[in-house]
Amino acid sequence: MRDICKAWPGVVANDHVNLRVRRGEIHALVGENGAGKTTLMNILYGLVRPDSGEIYINGERVHISGPRDAIRLHIGMVHQHFMLIPPLTVAENIVLGQEPGGPLAVYDRRRARELVLQLSARYGLPIDPDTRIEKLSVGLQQRVEILKALYRAADILILDEPTGVLTPQETYELFDVLRALSRQGKTVIFITHKLREVLDLTDRVTVLRRGRNVGELVTRETNQAEIARLMVGREVLLRVEKRPARPGPVVLRVENLHASSDRGLEALQGVSFEVHAGEILGIAGVEGNGQSELVEVLSGMRRATAGRVTVTHASGQQTGKTYDITSMNAREVRLVGVAHIPEDRRGSGLVLSDTIESNTILGRERWPRFAWARFILRLGEVAQWARRLVREFDVRTPSTRLPVRALSGGNQQKVIVAREFAADPQLLIAAQPTRGVDIGAIEFIHRRLVEQRDAGKAILLVSAELDEIRSLSDRIAVMYEGRIVDIVTPEASEEELGLLMTGGRPSGASREEEAQTTGDSGA
Repeated sequence: MRDICKAWPGVVANDHVNLRVRRGEIHALVGENGAGKTTLMNILYGLVRPDSGEIYINGERVHISGPRDAIRLHIGMVHQHFMLIPPLTVAENIVLGQEPGGPLAVYDRRRARELVLQLSARYGLPIDPDTRIEKLSVGLQQRVEILKALYRAADILILDEPTGVLTPQETYELFDVLRALSRQGKTVIFITHKLREVLDLTDRVTVLRRGRNVGELVTRETNQAEIARLMVGREVLLRVEKRPARPGPVVLRVENLHASSDRGLEALQGVSFEVHAGEILGIAGVEGNGQSELVEVLSGMRRATAGRVTVTHASGQQTGKTYDITSMNAREVRLVGVAHIPEDRRGSGLVLSDTIESNTILGRERWPRFAWARFILRLGEVAQWARRLVREFDVRTPSTRLPVRALSGGNQQKVIVAREFAADPQLLIAAQPTRGVDIGAIEFIHRRLVEQRDAGKAILLVSAELDEIRSLSDRIAVMYEGRIVDIVTPEASEEELGLLMTGGRPSGASREEEAQTTGDSGA
């Protein structure tokens, strides 16, 4: 891609960008949120037309006016938010638009099934072709997206933030798949913010900053610090600096909490723990072990079936006052001083069609600061509030009146983080707070979380990133199959945490518990 330019009113996404990718390599495309990575790949896939520039495939100049042209040129793309139809089966999604039997013939279901089985065997991507998409885990849905591109004979495969919603195990499996594809001559363009993944997986790296090229690196000759500096334009602190916590009184108390999943199965089985003012309690665990249901119960988005949850104010005018929030809805929970960064920013964190201004006051539209008589918005005050948050949290946008869907995923996340931090809560529930954001924004969010802790706030942190949990948390509660199996210090090793997260127990770590269960108090 040579001298690619693309601009919208007030935004220059790509400014004479160049990208060179060799056949059979895994090439990382990195940069801050809003650096132009996804726009560049959308141009390559035909979803966006450039204002100027040239594209060459195998040395020949090509014109890509839409995805059909890209597919004809053997280019496939797996988007950050999957483009699958949940009620359809795996096979139906993979062959959609190129069904066996031809446009004038009856859809050949048996042939489609055979083609998917052959394809999955050829590329080492086992999948049941008859399973409906809505029944699959996120990792398997991504596998379907890759197979869908390979079914269309893709030689160049673009993956946009492919590990953002994967468990560590699913990430390892994906990397094995991509390495195998590379060995078979496929070319992979890999967009990510996770620098460890860049170093583990890729051959070369192209770095963008504010829509321009700032570096092209050979992966084995670089390191995280150099890549981060090119991305952000300054030295980036890759570790969290914090002094020891000084915990105060209990703010959140969870007692014997039970809740059911959407499928009616018991997702929480007697969860109990406490979070103190001035501390960060991290929840570690492989995704799907009850963390999402726990956060939803605590934030009023899911009803508990048994147990009790209370929030006690540790500061302010209502210091010492305790609220039973077990049966409260989301609005009521917010009113008693609980802020919530949801794990699904698009599904429950934002109203995508509304403006950035509107999204910065979601859940607080009736606050006297923003409304007359609780019903008429003070539009000037809302606009001033939104501009302040955009400035303080470095949300990349030309205007706060743009719909929030116009922002990159990372900048959407910044809007949510800004809104929740600015509420001055007693308890902050942060679920995947840095998912999909760049290294500079991760550093910023981590620093703000520590500042909130040091200001006496209680923070419950849920993250699929074990490094994030270990570096930020003052205590770590490990969840497995809907239970808290242990609470450990951040000094616990990755091996110890990994064993706990998969239902095991490190040797020598549970002597006291074993003594209690066996009745041997003299161990």
